[in-house]
Amino acid sequence: MKYTYYTSGTCSSMIDWEIVDGKLRNVVFTGGCHGNLQGISRLVEGMSCEEAISKLEGIRCGYKSTSCPDQLAKALKEALASNE
Repeated sequence: MKYTYYTSGTCSSMIDWEIVDGKLRNVVFTGGCHGNLQGISRLVEGMSCEEAISKLEGIRCGYKSTSCPDQLAKALKEALASNE
């Protein structure tokens, strides 16, 4: 299933991804630090949503209370909750 999440408090504005057989696929950030976000996208490819959430949740970017990885964790939590 395909998902889109509009981020808040980060340089990126949106995250698109798919969940296929419980695994993350095709994670794409719009905006933000292109190289770093490509790296995050590749690292979480094939990872379960739960594992990605546990690794990314709570990461902060500088003085901000969130980060692009943290926003991905929030997006995944929302997606999982909506599928219950």
